[in-house]
Amino acid sequence: MSEPFLIGQNMTGGYSKGGPDILHNCTISVDRGEIAVIVGPNGAGKSTAMKAVFGMLDLREGSVTLDGEDITSLSPQDRVVKGMGFVPQTSNIFPSLTVEENLEMGAFIRTDDFSDTMAQIYDLFPILKDKRSQAAGELSGGQRQQVAVGRALMTKPKLLMLDEPTAGVSPIVMDELFDRIIDVARTGIPILMVEQNARQALEIADKGYVLVQGANAHTGSGKELLANPEVRQSFLGG
Repeated sequence: MSEPFLIGQNMTGGYSKGGPDILHNCTISVDRGEIAVIVGPNGAGKSTAMKAVFGMLDLREGSVTLDGEDITSLSPQDRVVKGMGFVPQTSNIFPSLTVEENLEMGAFIRTDDFSDTMAQIYDLFPILKDKRSQAAGELSGGQRQQVAVGRALMTKPKLLMLDEPTAGVSPIVMDELFDRIIDVARTGIPILMVEQNARQALEIADKGYVLVQGANAHTGSGKELLANPEVRQSFLGG
């Protein structure tokens, strides 16, 4: 068995060195070209697990490995340089800048010509091409999320992490965003996603993690978790 492309192994820790642990021996991994989703009840530590992988948390135990390299001690900024693209749930765009300026901000770590990447993002999100000269803050919630994902893709990440990408959008927009996320995964970029809409997220997931109180409760393919009676009863409304 080769090691997964990304693995946060046995992660235990919280937001401050002396504070309480929020994660308890939690393990999350993603392989190349895979969509992995983290679901669970409110307060389960889903976003905390994602932030731990991104280096925004003090781990007392455990490690994070990306593409075979131990990155446990790296800052979030250094993890971006190593190939992590992270889209936070809120405050994830520059509302006063145009769509195109937002995308250009995503290329801040690049020294090469990024026009090809910009063209790929406009192919992926045609609505952004139409609105590229508009202030991002004037867009709908779903369009703003596309800007945020597009900006993360401008770094040419080896891994894309999305924290609640469909929060606050309508069911139709949610379906469209999930379709675009599948399109990104098909380009070979592994995706790790935290999602409130558990059923819909598991339907597109290659791998799913159900967290309860910061610990792994259930792990399996999306299909396995959707079919699991305990998961259905506890987290999917029967």
